[in-house]
Amino acid sequence: MLKRTRSLVCICLAAALSTPTTYANSLDLPDIGTAAGGTLTIDQELIFGDAYMRMLRASSPIVNDPVINAYIDSLGHRLVANANDVKTPFHFFMIRDRNINAFAFFGGYVALHSGLFLHARTESELASVVAHEIAHVTQRHLARSMEEQARRSPATMAALAAGLLLSIASPQAGMAAITAATAGNMQSQINYTRSNEKEADRFGIATLAKAGFEVQAMPRFFGRLADQYRYASKPPPMLLTHPLPEDRITDSRARAQAYPPMRIMPSIDYHLTRARIVARYANIDGQAAMSWFERTQKKASPDIAASFDYGRALVHLDNKRLSEAEPLLTKLLQQDPGNPFYLDAMSDLYIEKKEPQKAVDMLTNALKRNPQNTVLTINYANALLEANKFEDAVRLLQRYTHDYPEDINGWHLLAKGNHDLGINDEELAARAEILALQANWNKAIQLYTEASKIADLGSLQQARYDARIDQLMIQRDRFMALQ
Repeated sequence: MLKRTRSLVCICLAAALSTPTTYANSLDLPDIGTAAGGTLTIDQELIFGDAYMRMLRASSPIVNDPVINAYIDSLGHRLVANANDVKTPFHFFMIRDRNINAFAFFGGYVALHSGLFLHARTESELASVVAHEIAHVTQRHLARSMEEQARRSPATMAALAAGLLLSIASPQAGMAAITAATAGNMQSQINYTRSNEKEADRFGIATLAKAGFEVQAMPRFFGRLADQYRYASKPPPMLLTHPLPEDRITDSRARAQAYPPMRIMPSIDYHLTRARIVARYANIDGQAAMSWFERTQKKASPDIAASFDYGRALVHLDNKRLSEAEPLLTKLLQQDPGNPFYLDAMSDLYIEKKEPQKAVDMLTNALKRNPQNTVLTINYANALLEANKFEDAVRLLQRYTHDYPEDINGWHLLAKGNHDLGINDEELAARAEILALQANWNKAIQLYTEASKIADLGSLQQARYDARIDQLMIQRDRFMALQ
């Protein structure tokens, strides 16, 4: 794992090399046992993962961008479909942070920092990081490490879990809690973590190959990062928690060479996502973003030229230079009329031009061709609201939030739609769901209580609110018990 939100420090891999034939035909894994099953059940891991994620939503700059989320989700699940031992659902998300980093935790949650996209030059390089994180989850390394700590200290699993939970909200406090609970043999813990890293690398590169990515991307990315930051006084967090010594790079290179070389065309979706991140989530101004597009395009394949025009269009759009954004987006849509990246941006442009009905018409046609696309659906709902078609928007968003209850975008738009319609109780209920997703249980319960008081006495609506209050109280109590 590239970064741990806990005290288990990722130490460098020091594995002895095997022959290329061994790499290709067998994972050749160390025997580190499967005792994690006796420590935490899968259901317990899901509970912990849900709790961690709620805390992260409240404390970290998570990017709730439907276009980026759709891409990350697609990439992640392509890898999951080719991974071994998948026992949990997976959830992929991005944190706005220029540091190169990624981490995974209980329940199949995998976080990618926006800075990772700035340094991964190809989709396969990004996939190599994601595949490594997936392996940490599928092989239940966190549960195994907790068990190892418990064996070497008087700490209970509850104390360890509480420290892990605390470490996400307050890393220093969490690490102190875990250290106090696990004052044991640190060398043994380091060795155990090395075994986890060895296993994650091996499973990760096998997953890359099965999913059709370029396996050479893993050692190439590792090697470039090691060279770039070899003499840096302040290396990125990834290299502090996950060092890249030469033997680890050599090991991954040997494994990659066991697979036949593949020529993979550049992924336009990856480069469109990368351009969107540079334009909106790299913490640089529009001029700096434009300079990045110009420099990078000079060295890039002509196959991804559209991604640079897309990035430029976003910079123009975000700086209200609509007359410069529109011809770029028009050209891109003519080349690829159903592309959700372009449709999303053009929808925003129409809304900025105070022409939301054009966005509604465009997205109506796009959804006929791709009715299940979440990017188009959430944009359509937003366009309906901007066109003052509040009832249509609310009906759509009620279905959307039912299907995607963890998407905060849907709840925000539903709250807005009900506000515009003057339906106060439903607005309160939607706002309560956002608070619950951020572990703000008491405030969520308060808003639902207010909604229940507004609803007609004895109505189905009031009964629904009251039932949801009961559910939230159970969730709150379970959440607090973890601490």
